[in-house]
Amino acid sequence: MNLSVVIPLLNEEESLQELYDWIVSVMQSNRFSYEIIFIDDGSTDKSWDLISKLADAYPEVKGIRFLRNFGKSQALHAGFEMASGDVVITMDADLQDSPEEIPELAAMINNENYDLVSGWKKKRYDSVIGKNIPSKLFNWAARRTSGLKLHDFNCGLKAYKKVVIKNIHVSGEMHRYIPVLAKNAGFQKIGEKVVIHQKRKYGTTKFGMNRFVNGFLDLITIWFLSKFGKRPMHFFGLWGAFMFFIGFVSAGYIGGLKLYRLYNDQPAILVTQNPWFYIALTTMVLGTLLFVAGFLGEMILRTRPDNKQYRIAEKRNF
Repeated sequence: MNLSVVIPLLNEEESLQELYDWIVSVMQSNRFSYEIIFIDDGSTDKSWDLISKLADAYPEVKGIRFLRNFGKSQALHAGFEMASGDVVITMDADLQDSPEEIPELAAMINNENYDLVSGWKKKRYDSVIGKNIPSKLFNWAARRTSGLKLHDFNCGLKAYKKVVIKNIHVSGEMHRYIPVLAKNAGFQKIGEKVVIHQKRKYGTTKFGMNRFVNGFLDLITIWFLSKFGKRPMHFFGLWGAFMFFIGFVSAGYIGGLKLYRLYNDQPAILVTQNPWFYIALTTMVLGTLLFVAGFLGEMILRTRPDNKQYRIAEKRNF
């Protein structure tokens, strides 16, 4: 079996040698052919120096270094573009993901014909308030909006068929929802496996509290894209038509009231003195803006270039 192990990292120099040795031990004991792709997402320590030494010594080690920190999603995207294995494994570089899980994950892809298998850190060693409770909330919301019955969307340890990673675009901070991206791309056999979660051995976590806010915003984005990404006018046009309807009803009410007063010889009231005038004006303007947004969305969708959201400074063994 030909495997690609894709590992995004940021300032993990203490763990890289140990992680490499551990992965190699697992690969050799299972007689896998493999490549290990390290993506240095703008590290400021000596992570790239160590990756370069490994790449010089071992041709199966490949490295990508970004010019600066672009984010985990961009690092995964770069690794996916370069990966050549039939089965692709992703894992974090902090030694909290165990390489011992790789054979079973790969077997689920190769033998059970899963498109994607996501790890589930059923027993976690993270802070209960800092990560466990927010993660449970994220996963609950992701299950509700996506329809995927996974317990841990954000687990870094996952296995993919090669065709999956070549047909999804991971951008922004969407790495949390790669299973949803795969489902939206048409890959339906998505499974889950309980995996070992280990305590962090070196350094500190690179994720702050802002990732939880970003995670919810990303979830809303991915829900919108899955529903209306290919037809934005269906969303904006619907709400635009609704606003126009309210505006026309309000304008009709104002006109009818004016005619009623004229017919009954009552003194006329300035249109601008009627609050319904402002309701009609506001809703018609909003309706127009929503229609314009829909048209712009359709135009962007049809003309957008496929621009990468990262810049590579250096590669090794590619």
